[in-house]
Amino acid sequence: MSTREISEHLREIFGMEASAELINTITDAILDEVEAWRQRPLDVAYPVVFFDAIRAKIRNEGLVRKKAIQITLGCMTDVSMPIVISLEAPK
Repeated sequence: MSTREISEHLREIFGMEASAELINTITDAILDEVEAWRQRPLDVAYPVVFFDAIRAKIRNEGLVRKKAIQITLGCMTDVSMPIVISLEAPK
């Protein structure tokens, strides 16, 4: 998401204003945590798996295109549903 889209989302959902600078600062602060989450080991098995996708505008190499973002939820035996993986659909 672009800083403008994040700002619009925050205004729409929470009624708050956030500058591009604030959004960039927060994004930079959590990048290491996001990468650690993406690299975490997965459980051996997930008894139930849900697949879905959302469409989002993605900026890549100077172009903005709508792409599907695939989302997979793995339901555990304790009924928790961690996101197993979230990937940009292939080009």
